[in-house]
Amino acid sequence: MNLKQDAVRLIQSSLMAALPDTAVKAALAEAKFGSGKLVLVSAGKAGWQMANAAVAALDEMGKKIDRGVVVTKYDHSQGQIPGVTIYEAGHPVPDENSYRATQAAIDAVEGLSADDTVLFLLSGGGSALFEKPLIPAEDLQKLTQELLACGADIVEMNTVRKRFSAVKGGRFAETCAPAKVFVIVLSDVLGDRLDMIASGPAYPDASTAAQARAIVEKYHLTMTAQMKALLQLETPKDLANVETHITGSVRQLCETAAITAKELGYVPLVLTDQLNCVAREAGTFLGNIAKYYADTDRPMAVICGGETVVHLTGHGKGGRNQELALAAAEQIQGLNALVFSVGSDGTDGPTDAAGGMVDGTTCQALKELGISIPAVLQENDAYNALKQVNGLIMTGPTGTNVNDLAVLLIGGEA
Repeated sequence: MNLKQDAVRLIQSSLMAALPDTAVKAALAEAKFGSGKLVLVSAGKAGWQMANAAVAALDEMGKKIDRGVVVTKYDHSQGQIPGVTIYEAGHPVPDENSYRATQAAIDAVEGLSADDTVLFLLSGGGSALFEKPLIPAEDLQKLTQELLACGADIVEMNTVRKRFSAVKGGRFAETCAPAKVFVIVLSDVLGDRLDMIASGPAYPDASTAAQARAIVEKYHLTMTAQMKALLQLETPKDLANVETHITGSVRQLCETAAITAKELGYVPLVLTDQLNCVAREAGTFLGNIAKYYADTDRPMAVICGGETVVHLTGHGKGGRNQELALAAAEQIQGLNALVFSVGSDGTDGPTDAAGGMVDGTTCQALKELGISIPAVLQENDAYNALKQVNGLIMTGPTGTNVNDLAVLLIGGEA
C-alpha cells in the first residue's frame, strides 16, 4: 500500500466515473423531440464533452441536429463536432468571446416554432461562459472579480449575477419559446439547485430580488445606478416549455472514491458531499481527523465532496483545492497520512493545476526551503509553495465538472 499511488488511483477512477458521456446518452433515450428542427446548445466547462456525447448518441438514434453551438473554457475543446460551431471563452470572468458565443446561441434559437426542440446541455462554469450582460461588460467583470474575492459561495454569486443577464435566471428558455427546451444538466452546485447551476438559464428562478440586494449589502459590492435599478426586477418564476434532467453530481464523485478506496484496502468514510466552508479551514479539519486516527491499525479513507471558498488576503497564485491541501500539511506533519483536494474539471482557480496533495513529509520539506505555510496562505500563494515540493495535481481539462473531491488517507506504507 502506497499512499501517493493510491491517491492517484482514487483521483483517476473518480474523474472517469464523473464523465457525462453515459449519463447524457441515458437522458437522451428518454427525450421526446418535436417534429421540427433540433438545435443543440451546450455551455460550461464540460460543454464540449457533453455535446460530443450527445451528437454521437443522437446519431445512433438516427437523429441529426440542424445546427449547434458549444461554448466552453479556453483549451477545453478537443476537436470538431459535426454540425456544431465551437467557441472558447473566459472563466471565471466573462470576456468578449463569452458574449460573442452566447449571441451565436441566441441567434440559433430565435424564430423557432412549437414543433422545434432545443437540446440544452449545461454544466458548471456557464455563469461566466454563457452570458449576455444587461450592463456594460466592464461593470460585469468588476462585479465578478469582487464576488470571487469576497468569499461569496456559488449560490450567492449566481443569485446576484443573474440579475444583470439577458440569459440567466430562466431568460434563455424564454428566448427559445415556443420551442420545447430539453435540458441535460451536469451539476456543480451543492444540493443540485437547478436555478443556480450556471445561474439557471433554463430554469425558473427561486431566488428573489430582495435576496440579491441582501447579498450585495452583505459583501458591500459596488453597484452603479443601472445595476441598482435591475436589482429591483424579478426573474422568470414559471417556464412551461422546459424539461430538465440531472445527469451527475458531486455525490457520484464521492461514491466512486469510496468504492475505489475499499478496493485498495481502505475503510472508506464519506463525511459529506456538501462541504461548504473556507478552504484552509477544511484542510485543518481533515488534518485534525488524521491526528485522531493516527494510531489506527486499519487504513482509512475519509472522503468529502463540495466546494470551499477562498478569502483573498494576498496577491499570490493558487486555488481553493491547493489552499485546502496546504492547510492540512501542518496538521499531518510526521504522520503516515496524505491529504489531497482536486477540482473535478481539472482546473483550480486561475492556475493550470487541478488541486494539491500533501503528506506527512510536506511541512518539513517546506520548512527546509524556508517556506512558511501560514505566510503562504496569507498571501494566497499555495501554487508556488506546492510546486516546490511536487505537491500539485495536474490533470488537464477533464471533460466534467461536479465540484471538488477532498480525501484523507491514513495508514499503509508511506
